[in-house]
Amino acid sequence: MTVYVRKSIFVLLAFLVALPLIFVPSANPMVSAASDATINLSAERQLIRGFGGMNHPAWIGDLTAPQRETAFGNGANQLGFSILRVYVDPNPNNWYREVATAKRAIELGALVIASPWNPPDDMVETFNRNGDPNAKRLRYDKYTAYAQHLNDFVTYMKNNGAELYAISVQNEPDYAHEWTWWTPQEILRFMRENAGSINSKVIAPESFQYLKNLSDPILNDPQALANMDILGAHTYGTSIGNMPYPLFKQKGAGRELWMTEVYYPNSDNNSADRWPEALDVAYHIHHNMVEAEFQAYIWWYIRRQYGPMKEDGTISKRGYSMAHFSKFVRPGFVRVDATKNPDTNVFVSAYKGNNKVVIVAVNRGSSAVNQNFVLQNGSATNVNRWITDSSRNLEAGTPLNASSGSFFAHLPANSVTTFEADLGGSTVGTIYEAETGTTLTNASPDSFYPGYSGTGYVDFTAATGASILWNNIYCATAGTKNVKIRYALASGTRNLDVFINGTRVLTNTPFAATGSWSTWGEKTISVQMNSGINSLRLVTTGTEGPNIDWIQVSPQ
Repeated sequence: MTVYVRKSIFVLLAFLVALPLIFVPSANPMVSAASDATINLSAERQLIRGFGGMNHPAWIGDLTAPQRETAFGNGANQLGFSILRVYVDPNPNNWYREVATAKRAIELGALVIASPWNPPDDMVETFNRNGDPNAKRLRYDKYTAYAQHLNDFVTYMKNNGAELYAISVQNEPDYAHEWTWWTPQEILRFMRENAGSINSKVIAPESFQYLKNLSDPILNDPQALANMDILGAHTYGTSIGNMPYPLFKQKGAGRELWMTEVYYPNSDNNSADRWPEALDVAYHIHHNMVEAEFQAYIWWYIRRQYGPMKEDGTISKRGYSMAHFSKFVRPGFVRVDATKNPDTNVFVSAYKGNNKVVIVAVNRGSSAVNQNFVLQNGSATNVNRWITDSSRNLEAGTPLNASSGSFFAHLPANSVTTFEADLGGSTVGTIYEAETGTTLTNASPDSFYPGYSGTGYVDFTAATGASILWNNIYCATAGTKNVKIRYALASGTRNLDVFINGTRVLTNTPFAATGSWSTWGEKTISVQMNSGINSLRLVTTGTEGPNIDWIQVSPQ
């Protein structure tokens, strides 16, 4: 379709700009040694929801029953996808097309989200947009009716055994040459006035190139933000430098951040098996996870001549590149800090969950690399590995030993390798900064006093009811956890209530003075936590609280 040819041009231009930086072949064909890749198992980043793709029966036909197994199963010769994106047809008479694949994906453990391209015809009007008199938009008097249309789809899918995890307001409202345009002000109005009536998690705004002008107004409007559950984005031609989103980090606490559509690096016919071009899929996922800190990565068509599954239903080289993440980094895993670029052409990311650590290493160079991986704040013994290169597809390699706290691995030229190991004990525990990844009430990040770690600390600004909420504390097992709190308090004693998963478990916990606002002390409390994801909230009681730098949760 013409729109995707245009998108390919955007991607191609971005690719050509980056070409001198991307292809840096080594003059020496011999194996090189890279700097250490350090995996800090204590330094948690984003919670991972999963990896997946789009099924679009209206445009290219439905997945067959065997293809559903290939896409969403996680056995041999399967992709292990855990997210399915489906189409909200403007005509409700066509909604039945989405049910079969969605039901089977859910049965196999996947989340299902939905995106509309157009409202029903009676809700659309044409207008003149930059000289195009046939541009389409949602009529201003139909916003309430459109919210009901989305609600009807949510209800239909649920009643047919395919309950949605979330629904989007509009696919690519800023790249709508063949569908419905929305301005930033229009989508802000809908999010503020109408999205709250939708009986599902709501995704917005799904900009085609992660253009922040479309989502900034939502983040800056408390009511619109309250009605948005997932900030969705597409990364067609998005440069690595534009992947971080500081405003989301500042104001998006409690919201999820998903990459809901892309193909990369192109949509050429029969390009799915070209190597090393297909390796760039793994490279692209790496940056979406590490630089953008997305919680989900969703390909465009699951089955296509340029997709993870070819038209004959077999997995492509691009699909195997995705599978290095999707089969091993499962929903509920948490990304942890890793040396992201230990060598010129080597890119590393790491994740933990289910008492395992998963490391994905991409070597885009034309020379093999001997890479040393160092584990901090945890241990592992046997390390299993799987390799995809020009001649291998997710082939198991010889297990490695990490009993010394590190292991060397050979990364073949133009390859992606996934390492998986069972975690041993942690000697330090997981640190969660107070000023990032938290929801603050009558409290604010600050950096006036020295001696803090990270980017600053949190200063309580109200005597009663000020709070810091951590929403993504991961525990592999349930039980008693020691929580160390690093704080500063010039004089006196201040008290805090402690809530775990919404329940107050400690009342008026005293914090003694440390001597000054730049003298940092520590206090340890013991609380019960569940296995999986937990929340912890500190709340002031009667007086302004101490400044909080971080909390550290005992080994999982």
